[in-house]
Amino acid sequence: MISKAKFNKELNLIIANGIREDVGAGDHSSLSCIPELEQGRAKLLVKEDGIIAGVEFAKMIFKFVDTTLQVEIFIEDGEKVKVGDIVLHVSGNSQSILKAERLVLNAMQRMSAIATKTNYFVGLVTGTSTKILDTRKTTPGIRAIEKWAVKIGGGVNHRFALYDMIMLKDNHIDFAGGISKAIEKTNAYLSENHLDLKIIVEARNIEEIKEIIINRGVHRILIDNFNFDDTKKAVDLIGDFCQTESSGGINEQTIRKYAECGVDYISTGAITHSVHNMDLSLKAF
Repeated sequence: MISKAKFNKELNLIIANGIREDVGAGDHSSLSCIPELEQGRAKLLVKEDGIIAGVEFAKMIFKFVDTTLQVEIFIEDGEKVKVGDIVLHVSGNSQSILKAERLVLNAMQRMSAIATKTNYFVGLVTGTSTKILDTRKTTPGIRAIEKWAVKIGGGVNHRFALYDMIMLKDNHIDFAGGISKAIEKTNAYLSENHLDLKIIVEARNIEEIKEIIINRGVHRILIDNFNFDDTKKAVDLIGDFCQTESSGGINEQTIRKYAECGVDYISTGAITHSVHNMDLSLKAF
């Protein structure tokens, strides 16, 4: 998986690009009517119930914009919030607060929505051994904060990108000439290039499950678009050979039954690509 140093680098890139995009040559609205040395403070107000996320990221943004800004946290990442709650106060240079405001809100609203939906899905499988996984179905350019939000909501991160895990899906398998050939070629590639990457292989039916488990080096089998009965058969067939993951067309009405089939993970893109941003605001006081 991605290293902490690489992850922090991604976060810093998001902040730098967000400020570049939003501020450009200057925040002329603030520059035109607020004195350069004016001091102020603002509160981050919750306007919708859910799970708050992005508090630590907000601190990073404020520090990036102005190291003298002071942030006082009242509610931490991952806590439940309700309408009217105050998450934090920020105080210091008024122009700096306004320069950071939109990026803080955009990030926190998105992250909180993802954390809230993830937490809901996690709750649907409570009592089973199944964990909720995210996917690469994220917003281009801000994947790091969306995956961070999944973790805050109680989910588990899948691979971060194409470079930190091998996933042999249907197209890879077909282009490679079949399942066994794809796995054999992948193992040879990893050995030749001295890479230590886990291999996940997608199965489209029970026969493909049977072929996968006669090969070596497979970390997880992706049981893709199976019905309940075939998922249970697949889990029994795989046994202790490797981890199991269900995906494809699973929603809040069916997720519990898939979890009860005994899969280790259920992956869903919905927790990142289909969320409604939480309503938050930053108000001077």
